[in-house]
Amino acid sequence: MKKTLLAAALAAVLSPASAALQAPEILVLSNRADLVSGGDALVEIKWPAGAAAAMAKISLNGAPLNGVFAQRADGRYLGLVTGLRQGANVLAARVPGAGAEITLQNHPIGGPVFSGAQLQPWTCSTTSSPSLGQPLDAQCNAPAAYRYMYRTTTGQFSAYDPTGPVPANMTTASTDTGATVPYIVRIERGTLNRGIHEIAVLADPARPWSPWTPADQPGWNHKVVMQFGAGTGQTYRQGTPESVLNHEALSRGFAVVSSSMMVNSQHANFVTVAETVMMLKEHLAERYGAIRYTIGQGGSGGALLQYLVAENYPGLVDGLRPTQDWEDSISGAYREFADSAAVTAAFTSSPLTYSNEERAAIGGWGLANVNVFNIENGRVGDYMRPDDGTQCAGTASYHPQTNPAGTRCTFQDFMSSVLGLRPDGKANPVFDNVGVQYGLQGLLEGRITPEKFVDVNLRAGGFDIDGRWQPQRSEISGEMAALLHRTGQVTYGKQLGNVPILAIRGTNNNDYHYPFRTVVKRARLAAANGHAGNHVYWITPVQGMSTLARMDEWLSNLQADTSGAPLAQRVVASRPADLVSGCGVSGTFVTDLAACDATYPYFREPRTVAGDATTVYTMKCQLKPLDRRDYAGVVFTDDQWAALQSTFPSGVCDFSKPGIGFQENVPWLTYAAGAGGQPLPAPPRSTALR
Repeated sequence: MKKTLLAAALAAVLSPASAALQAPEILVLSNRADLVSGGDALVEIKWPAGAAAAMAKISLNGAPLNGVFAQRADGRYLGLVTGLRQGANVLAARVPGAGAEITLQNHPIGGPVFSGAQLQPWTCSTTSSPSLGQPLDAQCNAPAAYRYMYRTTTGQFSAYDPTGPVPANMTTASTDTGATVPYIVRIERGTLNRGIHEIAVLADPARPWSPWTPADQPGWNHKVVMQFGAGTGQTYRQGTPESVLNHEALSRGFAVVSSSMMVNSQHANFVTVAETVMMLKEHLAERYGAIRYTIGQGGSGGALLQYLVAENYPGLVDGLRPTQDWEDSISGAYREFADSAAVTAAFTSSPLTYSNEERAAIGGWGLANVNVFNIENGRVGDYMRPDDGTQCAGTASYHPQTNPAGTRCTFQDFMSSVLGLRPDGKANPVFDNVGVQYGLQGLLEGRITPEKFVDVNLRAGGFDIDGRWQPQRSEISGEMAALLHRTGQVTYGKQLGNVPILAIRGTNNNDYHYPFRTVVKRARLAAANGHAGNHVYWITPVQGMSTLARMDEWLSNLQADTSGAPLAQRVVASRPADLVSGCGVSGTFVTDLAACDATYPYFREPRTVAGDATTVYTMKCQLKPLDRRDYAGVVFTDDQWAALQSTFPSGVCDFSKPGIGFQENVPWLTYAAGAGGQPLPAPPRSTALR
């Protein structure tokens, strides 16, 4: 009898009806759980089958939170969790028989999240037009403000008053989702990560916004154009965003986003740029709704920011649309400007006369484009000199006589949270030209004489810690070279292989935005991935060609690809068959790339002439001894050879070997613990409660 009762009891315990439930899953939708900011997060709870959700108990740091969660129109159980304290917060969800929790790490809305120590001093710009009023704190936070614009029948944007009558000249917008709505644009102006941002999107002022009722605002297609601003500058102030009144994007239904922290002429630090992009996307998800994908836009400094963000913080930008191409700040602009300044110093100090043909042979430029030396020489101060003339921190800026302890305006000082500082408080130099043989290829091709090859290298010199010319070459440590690669200052190309890229290749060889930069970018993609199939470029596209429309099509295809293949393969497979590289010639789009290069030629740059590969990865070269046999067909006099030995006492660059410190960059580094960075751990996941 006892055995029978025991068997019955065991059967009851083990029956499906009374078996333990699976733990619920708590998903932080607006960001990684350890990277949220601003005190809130959009969260979904997935209840296990058979759970009594009506009896759920949800808590934040032990306090009840049921009221913010509900089953939404799409059937999902969502809530906007607010009131997060700075640091760790425990969100728990329980139903009878099961439970789970997840820890959310909340960061200030003024940052930082992963970019490390914030630069000081910092001047607020919240009163810039349109004013947000006086800042609330030292991080320049201010309440958000909203204004409305409408599109007129004559193709202009004009101020719109949502309380007044509908303007007779208002037009409509037909989005790519098929919605036709009044062409009214809501512009949010707010503060985040010590910057000022604006978000523009088609909107009905009479209807609410929430992340779970997309039908209330049919004008938004849930896609985002993220604008990256041009130029290069290091300003210790909040600054202002670019205009977000982008008709092509808005009329299709895109949200258009800009932040002063994403304008390279104001804040040339790609880590804080990436952080700002992440925080803005979190804000969009929490206040506007789910994002399908994010498309980058920007030229020159805005182009290199797209590459740097996508390479180092993959997933933040889904498709890139660079114009006026660059590789990156360090190996594209900084190093080349310094090379040009060094060679220009040689030309200026030499008793010899260098013809334009000889200058072109040394620089790699076309014969008609040798003025690029002078143009680039004029920009070197923007990167290297602590007193660059911009007064980057106002009266607190460095001056060698009147304020030697002031804020230094160099590129590397602005990146000090990433690259670190010397014991004297100055940032380490990042330019090295030890062993670089300027004009080597020109010498071997017979375009410059041995005399001038020796002369230009003897006189080129380098730069000191304050960016002033010096007779000796510039040198960085092997550790700094490795850091430049590891932290992604030099775009390697591996992560970029996972992103669709549709670039506009320039045609102007008489400017530092010359077309060879696109060639370099494709060479890096091929070196890192074995191909450049995810990269398409257009030269002078013909009327009607739209990088936005084609990128949208490409990303839509990619999103629909559920094959499970590696992302890099899916990116290439998803590219529309007719989306190919080419150029516009007399109003016709030509896909014969040889014909395009003949019509729109490109040349080289000083480091490739010095022997580096087209990838120009090398930030500090390995050296080899001087050897006359390396100069086939060139005869040096004994005096010339002695001069070369004096110029290169440690040897010359051996570009057949990888540069010192060369390595693939490490994505998703955090600098919260200091310069150099550490990889973020895997994203947190909810764990079962016992």
